[in-house]
Parts: sequence; structure tokens; C-alpha cells
Amino acid sequence: MKLIYVCRHCHTYLGALDRDRVDESRLGLTSLTAEEQADIISYNLNEDVAYVKTICDYCQEAIEAHPELALLQSPLQ
Repeated sequence: MKLIYVCRHCHTYLGALDRDRVDESRLGLTSLTAEEQADIISYNLNEDVAYVKTICDYCQEAIEAHPELALLQSPLQ
């Protein structure tokens, strides 16, 4: 299964990893609670892909500069 990392705010593609070649515990995914995993990871089993929501540098900087953006569902769209 392939892991594809995308920004949770602007949906920018950030990178991909082949899950068969990486230890999930080193990625920190196994240390998440079930609720956190449900919020962060979504699966497309037809394509054998898992999408991992993270935050890109641009969105991180924007939210740090304007914390009120974090209250919006889609702050940078």
C-alpha cells in the first residue's frame, strides 16, 4: 500500500511512501489513537492507497501568523 501525504488545509501533495518499505512505527502512525487515525488517515482500497493528512509549511506559517485561521474549516481556500 502506498502512503500519500497531503496538506489538510490546501490539499497540496507533499509526498508519498511505499508502505511495504517503511516501518509504520517509525512514521508515528501506530502511536495515534483510533480517533486520531480516523481523522488523519483515509483509505482508498481500490487503488491500494492511504492518504495521510498533515500540514504544509505555507499553511503552518499562515496559521502561526494568524491563529484565528485555525478556527475555519478550510482556512486557506
